[in-house]
Amino acid sequence: MEGFKLTKTQELQRTLFHNFAENEIRDIARDMDESEEYSMELVQKMQKCHFFGIPYSKEYGGAGADVLTYTLAMEELSKVDASTGITLSVHTSLCCSCINEFGTEEQKQKYLRPLVDGSKIGCFALTEPNAGTDASGVQKEAKKEGDHYILNGTSIFTTNSGFADTFIVFALTDKSKGPKGMSAFIVDRTMPGVSVGANIPRMGIRAASNCEVAYEDVVVPADRLLGQEGKGYKIAMQALAGGRIGIGAQSVGIAQGAINEAIKYVKERKQFGKPISKFQNTQFKLAEMQTKVDAARLMVWRAAIAKDNHENYAPYAAMCKLFASDVANEVTRTCVQLFGGYGYSREYPVERMMRDAKITEIYEGTSEAMKMVISGSMKL
Repeated sequence: MEGFKLTKTQELQRTLFHNFAENEIRDIARDMDESEEYSMELVQKMQKCHFFGIPYSKEYGGAGADVLTYTLAMEELSKVDASTGITLSVHTSLCCSCINEFGTEEQKQKYLRPLVDGSKIGCFALTEPNAGTDASGVQKEAKKEGDHYILNGTSIFTTNSGFADTFIVFALTDKSKGPKGMSAFIVDRTMPGVSVGANIPRMGIRAASNCEVAYEDVVVPADRLLGQEGKGYKIAMQALAGGRIGIGAQSVGIAQGAINEAIKYVKERKQFGKPISKFQNTQFKLAEMQTKVDAARLMVWRAAIAKDNHENYAPYAAMCKLFASDVANEVTRTCVQLFGGYGYSREYPVERMMRDAKITEIYEGTSEAMKMVISGSMKL
């Protein structure tokens, strides 16, 4: 990126992402939402098109692109289906990043490579029934016994868990130390004792796989420990900081997608003898929304570039998620209003977009938590 302009390569990639979303996702997004089931055929198409390794090195089978390019993919996919956006985001921003940034070379070759080359799908098992925003409340335990750990506990709201192959699981290896006793492990769904429950019914992102996962006396070899014992909390927080850039991009995509739908509708819908796009009220609402979406997009790009440049990106990531998620909720509500009664109907996608937008203010750090991160960076 140069100034505020994408490079020719990034523009080309954005076009490819856009075309994939329009040709492969748009026509099935509503059906996936209604059935509350993600299309495995779509997962396979995304794997073939190398979506799952965009910002990772070609050395490990990735596409070798940057974080900014990844945000372009997140936005384009989320314009038509936010469930696809979060499916990609959790795999890329959370699961893969933990191994990429904290794994040994052997772990990267063995576990990261199949994730970024599209062979396997990953998920991130941090949240528990009593540990949400307060991740330090994790109760899963991993007790060391010789050359392995015995893992017990439960994860909830584990995105991708219905079909994921690789789980990054956070558990206490020393309960007496609290969050400083938390460690991270690479766990396979095929390990005896791993049990994935049914999909959790939700208000939005209903197509995304989101289940409760139980771990009962799971034997985890010691060579699947990420980093060192006691570094799990740091690993989780760093992954979530990067993940917020993806959620910011998802929020921008949801909002821009809703505006695009509204523009088509207001040009066609006639009231009082003319298209409602000719009314100043409609024009001003759309102008205000587009301005906020453009601002949110630039905030996402700033955070992505900071991460690409190995700068302190965490405050920028929190800012872009806080602002973009708020914009997504405001924009989708306004677009439903512009549609009138039809906006409340499932015949049009804006009601789904409004439902999907709400979660962006909650997962990977609530808006309130983002304010804590931002104010903490201000040295008040």
